[in-house]
Formats: sequence, structure tokens, C-alpha cells
Amino acid sequence: MKKPLVFICFGTRPEAIKMAPVVRAFLADPEIETKVVLTAQHREMLDQVMQLFKLPYHYDFNIMAPRQSLTFITQTVMEKISELISAEKPSLVLVHGDTSTTFACALASFYHQVPVAHVEAGLRSGDMLNPFPEEMNRKLADALCSYYFSPTLQARENLYREGISGKKVMTTGNSVVDALELVLANDIAVPGKNPLPLLDPSLKTILMTMHRRESWGEPMLEVSKAVREILLEFPETQLLFPVHKNPVVREVVQSVFKDLPRVFLIEALDYYYFVQAMKESYLIISDSGGIQEEAPSLGKPVLLTRKVTERPEGIQSGGVQLVGTDFHQVKNSLKSLLQDQNLYQKMQSISNPFGDGKASIRILRFVRYQLGLAVADWNQESEEFQA
Repeated sequence: MKKPLVFICFGTRPEAIKMAPVVRAFLADPEIETKVVLTAQHREMLDQVMQLFKLPYHYDFNIMAPRQSLTFITQTVMEKISELISAEKPSLVLVHGDTSTTFACALASFYHQVPVAHVEAGLRSGDMLNPFPEEMNRKLADALCSYYFSPTLQARENLYREGISGKKVMTTGNSVVDALELVLANDIAVPGKNPLPLLDPSLKTILMTMHRRESWGEPMLEVSKAVREILLEFPETQLLFPVHKNPVVREVVQSVFKDLPRVFLIEALDYYYFVQAMKESYLIISDSGGIQEEAPSLGKPVLLTRKVTERPEGIQSGGVQLVGTDFHQVKNSLKSLLQDQNLYQKMQSISNPFGDGKASIRILRFVRYQLGLAVADWNQESEEFQA
């Protein structure tokens, strides 16, 4: 009997990190033929993750182009994945999250009437422009899918409110926690030379990242100025900032932090060393989605420089503060966290509301059941994640 063929499609560094444990789980199943499809919407950062987690791939579209537009990414991915689906005829396509790759692969699969399963389904900010274009990508992908892996109970409820049947949804936890545990256990290909600077261990390290489109320009400038003021006011602090390669980001960061002492502006880190940087930090200020999910497992408070978040569980648990991009609000929030030890300890002591490290196994078991490879009395509810 021919094995069912499953495509696992992704194209960016965040997708690769979160899909790495899923790929590993599927490739270890002898009853499923699994093929990894890279769109390479990102290139260098994607390759780093593939090497780190020792992931094979079967197809690489290698689409990344200078100054690529969202239209270019979506159109090119759709054309290439459509050709591949026509040739290979998979039984199921797995996509992840909220990228243009996610939406394009889901739409192409729908056109070919191939079921799509969405890992990290159901996250909603309620604002179509924040994050942009990710909120739209995720909603459109969910509208096209057959099966849904919601990372949290709130994400599941979002899907229910949109009329999606409960039998199609499984709450799994977020697979980024699985990936983080692989790194912490060194179940990876540890990269070579350590790119981290020699930080002063007697100082409190503020780890900062900002790169999102909605942060470009004035928002990033305001946040950076607030962090600069904190560094000047608190000599016991130092800043570690892995700076995104985008020139729009670099221009702002360099203008604010150049010639300032105790500031380390470095190249963007691969995932292994970024985890090390998170572990060594005192607190994190960022507009990242993934950091909200990873930091609680490391006991690191997060100040989130966004207007809204599609991951409210971090805020509700107390491990994340939504501080926006206003200069005074960001500065005051940093100041409070540096001065108020009770607040700091409260934020760092929460349990991770986003996952328990078993999401990839739950995803595999659900797919096995849908493909007819699991026993008929498999109990989905007994395996679901509840924070």
C-alpha cells in the first residue's frame, strides 16, 4: 500500500524554527512519506536554521530577490507550489503561521483540492494592519484550511467564533517551545564560532530587537531614544542589539546608539546564539512574535513594542507587558522593571502559557488519525494542551 505523502512548506527563519520539531517528528514516522518544501522567502537566515536543526529538504524554490515585494513573493510561491502539487499529488499540505509563503501555499493547495493543515492557527490581533501583512495572511490561510493546530485555548476559541468545527481543531501548544527545548538540550548541530560580544557580567543586559514593518521610522526611533535614555540614567545596564539587515532598521539604530558606551550593536544572530543571548539577558524589549512565546520558558520579562498583539496569553500571564512605541511609556516601563524587584520577579516567575514541548507529537498524532493511520477510538481531547 502506498504511503500518504505530506508536504511541509515554509520559507522564513521563524517558520523554520517552529516547524523544525514538526519535520523531525514526521520524518521519523515510517508510515508517512514526508517531503520538506522550502520557498526561501528568506535565504541566509533560513539556511542557518536548517543547518542548526539538521533538517533535510526535498524542494527549494529559492525565490528570494532584492527588494522583493509581497506581490512577488505570493505570486512566485503560488506558481511554484502549484506545479509541484500537480506533479506529486500530496495527501496533505502543512503550512505554518502568517507569512506570505503560508497564504500562497494554502491558496494553491485549495485550488488543487488538497487538504491543508495550519500549524499555529487561530491567532488574532483584531487589527488587519497590525501586524502587517501577517494578520491578513493568517486569517486568509485559516479560511482555506481543513485542519487547524491552535497553540492555545484562546486561539481555538477564535477559530470557533469564525465558524470552524471543533472536530477540525486541536490545541497543541506552540511548537517553538519544542524547538527551544531541542536547543537547550543541545539536540542540534551547534554552530562554530561564537559571535556574541564579551559582555560585562556585572551589568544588567537589555536585549533589544526591532524589525517589523509597522515599527519602521518614527516608532523605532522613539523606542530607541527611550532605551538610550535608560542606558544613560542607569550605568548598571548594557545593551545588546542584534540588528536586522534591513537598511531602514540599521539607519535608525546607528543614528541613536553610535558612540554610546555599553552598547553592542551586532549582526543578527542565528537561533542557537540568540537563545544564548536571551538566557544571558536581564530583560528583553522587542516587537517580535516568537520572543513572546520563548522568553517565559527562560524566565525573562518582555516589554513588547507594539500597539496590539495576536498573542495575548503572554500579557494575561504577566510575563509580557505591551508598552507600545511612545517614548515616555517605553522609558517608564523600562525604569519600573529595573527598579522594582517585586515586579521583575513576578514577570520572570510565570509558567509558559504557550506550550509544554509536546506540540509536534500532538500534530503528528492528529495527522495520523486524519490519514487513517491511527485507531478509530483515538481520543483527541485527552491529548490537547492546556496551559
